[in-house]
Amino acid sequence: MDIEEYFKRIGYKNSRGKLDLETLTDILHHQIQTIPFENLNIHCGQRMEFGLEAAYDQVVRKNRGGWCLQVNHVLYWALTTMGFETTMLGGYVYNTFIEKYTNAMCHLLLKVAIDGKEYIVDAGFGRSYQMWQPLELISGKDQPQVPCIFRLTEEGEFWYLNQIRREQYIPNKEFLNSNLLEKEKYQKLYNFTLTPRTIEDFRSINKYLQESTASLFVNTSLCSLQTPDGVNCLVGCILACRRFNYKDNMDLVECKTLNEEEIEEELKNIFNVSLEGKLVPKYGDKTFVI
Repeated sequence: MDIEEYFKRIGYKNSRGKLDLETLTDILHHQIQTIPFENLNIHCGQRMEFGLEAAYDQVVRKNRGGWCLQVNHVLYWALTTMGFETTMLGGYVYNTFIEKYTNAMCHLLLKVAIDGKEYIVDAGFGRSYQMWQPLELISGKDQPQVPCIFRLTEEGEFWYLNQIRREQYIPNKEFLNSNLLEKEKYQKLYNFTLTPRTIEDFRSINKYLQESTASLFVNTSLCSLQTPDGVNCLVGCILACRRFNYKDNMDLVECKTLNEEEIEEELKNIFNVSLEGKLVPKYGDKTFVI
C-alpha cells in the first residue's frame, strides 16, 4: 500500500506535512467526492471483502467504493500513515422503522485528535446523511455544514449524532411520495461510545450484513457519491440527484428510473464505477432512504 497512490485516487494534491484541521477536512472532502459509499459487490454475486489489504485493493487500485468497514478503514490507514492521532470507534445505527438503535455494533467511524481537540470523522455513511467536514466532539452544539446541520449529544457513555434537514423540492411528481425520500426534518443517525476498536471487532458484522436476509444491504443495492453541491444516489434502478440548498433553504431532488443499459452507463459516468460482475439491481428494503 502506498499513501501517494491513495492521494492520486482521491485527487489530493495539497499539504502532506500539516497535521491540522484544514488538512483533515481537505482529505475527508476529497475522499467522499471520489470514493462512493456502495455495496454493489453483494449484488454482483461477490463478497464485500474484510481487512485493510482487501479494502485498499478494492477502493484504491480497482477504483471502487465500499461500505463503512472498507472506506473508513482505508481512511484510518491514510490518516494514521500521515501522522494523525486516529482511533477507530464503533457505532449503532438508528432504524427509523422500529425507532431504535441496532443492537449490534455495525458502523465503523473515526476519532481524530488535533491540538487538544477531538473530532469525529466518517466517510462511510453516504447519501444526504454524509458529513462533509469533521465534527468537533462537543455536546449540544449545532455544527452547520453544506448537507445539513449536525449535532452531537453526550448522554452517559454514549454520544448521539443527529441532523437537522432542509425542506426538499421534488419536481417529478411520480416520486413525490416515494419511500426513498426522507420525510423528517430532525433525523437520528447513530450513536457510539469512545471505546477504542480494532477492525477485528467488526468481523462478524461484516459477515452478517452481506449474508442475512434481514440486512438492508442484502435487500437493496446502492451507490452514493457526494458532488461539489450535493449527492447522487443509485438505489436499485432509481437514480436520485440532490442539490443542497438550491434556493430558499430547500434541497432539489430529481429522480428517475433507469433501465439496465442506463444503470451501467450512469455508474461509469456519475460514480466512476466499472463492475467486474453482472449487477442485479435491487430495492427490497422500503425503510431505506436517501
